[in-house]
Amino acid sequence: MKIYPIETGNFKLDGGAMFGVVPKTIWQKTNPADANNLIDMSMRCMLIEDGDRLILIDTGLGNKQSQKFFGYYSLFGDFTLANSLAKHGFHSDDITDVFLTHLHFDHCGGVIEWNASKTLLQPAFKNAKIWSNDNHWKWATHPNPREKASFLKENIQPIHESGQLNYIHSNAIDQIGFDVLFMDGHTEKQMLPKIHYQEKTIVFMADLLPTVGHIPLPYVMGYDTRPLLTIEEKAAFLNEAATQNYYLYLEHDATHELCTVAHTEKGVRLKETFKFTEIFS
Repeated sequence: MKIYPIETGNFKLDGGAMFGVVPKTIWQKTNPADANNLIDMSMRCMLIEDGDRLILIDTGLGNKQSQKFFGYYSLFGDFTLANSLAKHGFHSDDITDVFLTHLHFDHCGGVIEWNASKTLLQPAFKNAKIWSNDNHWKWATHPNPREKASFLKENIQPIHESGQLNYIHSNAIDQIGFDVLFMDGHTEKQMLPKIHYQEKTIVFMADLLPTVGHIPLPYVMGYDTRPLLTIEEKAAFLNEAATQNYYLYLEHDATHELCTVAHTEKGVRLKETFKFTEIFS
């Protein structure tokens, strides 16, 4: 097995929305805001080369939305999904599996693209199985008013129409090659890959832990549908991560790729941060 970090782009989100009830005077110490109260975010995906499978975890925002849409999120930087794949010698046609942690647009937008004439939306990974789960798919295709703006039909409907949609069940390791943790606080049945690699355990944190600034338990996004459940899930997970010395792969932290956590008198707190290549060859 070989794992590659895949940078798909950077964007900005409102710091208050990202930290919920936590005051700006506190959260800006770890996540400084600009003059518009926006904080820097990444859309860091992961590529797993495992035998004859090439598995992409999440796809970033994609490039098919309007300039007006992109303008809401202040995109910056030079990263793209295609360029990041090419950096490691791969093309979208090489991908055998696309695993979507959940169907919010910043996680799944790159799975669907326009055709050359911009007349038809089609899968960007024509040879891949696209993985979701049954409960989350139903949640996303019949969205509640709170999340409706995050579940875009143009990202989701073409997946079903393509015939490439598959569902993860309880035997995830047999289906996709790694364990999956299901979390319900942010959205129904968000999936976190738990990967055993080079005698260590990596957990792809998706939106359970967007940045290192979100490690304290009350630091929960305003976007979460069940914030009290997020706190319960995060508490249980971080205790396990600190005890077992998991490496936490941060999808949205614009500065830090990996971190570890430790037990302290104040609860679980940040231990160290790393570049991926500092830990894994």
